[in-house]
Amino acid sequence: MRAYPYPRLTGAVTARVTAVRLRGPGDAREQLDTKGYSVVEEVVALGRAERDDWQTARIALTATVPVREIETKGLWSDVAVVAVLTEGATNTRTVARLEPGAEGGRDWTGEIELDRDSHLDRASLAVHVVATVEGMAGRIIASTDREWMIDVTSQAPLRERQLDVSTVSFARGAEWLRSFRDAPWIVDTSGRMPTVRLNSDFEGLVALVEGQGSKAENVVSEMLLAQMCADVWTAVFHTAIGDLEIEDDGTPLFPPDWRGAVLREMLPDVVPGRSVEDALREVHTRRTGEEGWTDLQPRIQYAAARRAEIPKALAATVRDIERLDQETHA
Repeated sequence: MRAYPYPRLTGAVTARVTAVRLRGPGDAREQLDTKGYSVVEEVVALGRAERDDWQTARIALTATVPVREIETKGLWSDVAVVAVLTEGATNTRTVARLEPGAEGGRDWTGEIELDRDSHLDRASLAVHVVATVEGMAGRIIASTDREWMIDVTSQAPLRERQLDVSTVSFARGAEWLRSFRDAPWIVDTSGRMPTVRLNSDFEGLVALVEGQGSKAENVVSEMLLAQMCADVWTAVFHTAIGDLEIEDDGTPLFPPDWRGAVLREMLPDVVPGRSVEDALREVHTRRTGEEGWTDLQPRIQYAAARRAEIPKALAATVRDIERLDQETHA
């Protein structure tokens, strides 16, 4: 653990990418599909862009800062929040200042631009809180625990560049898996990151997921993957909402890791028309109260389905089945 000769914030600083806009020749613009960035993995995959001639990417982000600690302790002045984009391979460093939200809230927002010609592979995006401390300006008093990764070439927003999916026999695997022997998969949220565990005892499942079958099987595979993704969103939401830190006045706090990012992503659909802070308080109250939690389940399922793009996948599956049927009769 690194020691600092000046007081620093003890509260967590978190950051999340909220949108990515690409710009190409002739001022052509494209909004990157939301599947191009993951709040769980904290990765942006610019290779998912529909056009490959983009030149710059403007990344919109929101940082959450422990403002109450800053105001209560009074140890820091001239507080600023900056986003820093770096890539060691090209020795590139870009800095952008974020602006505080309305009425001095916890959220600071802004954009940072990535120039494609200045990057080769993967850049790191971090957020720092800078202030004057004991008369010395420009001190970093807090930073995000984990940097976002901006991948210039990848089509999937995966930190490890592979799906976090493991295949295991539920019947012959770990004891806790045996009670799920009839399930095709489960989402394991016990580790640092959620993992999908595929049941190898389910005949044909692995081949379907990996897209190794016929045209008809590949059509089913797309729908299967979308449903799996929805299950992941549902599972991580319940995990995140069930493990909140509560302040002395009863206010629930967003977790500082992927759990907090998941909640911020889904809460606007779970409790629409409310700020994410109010929505978190509402969901926490319902979950720990005597009633109201069951009524929220359809909203949680809806939010998960939207993130997994179930409606889009289902519509595409129906179209593909109709096309295959026409080809068969022809």
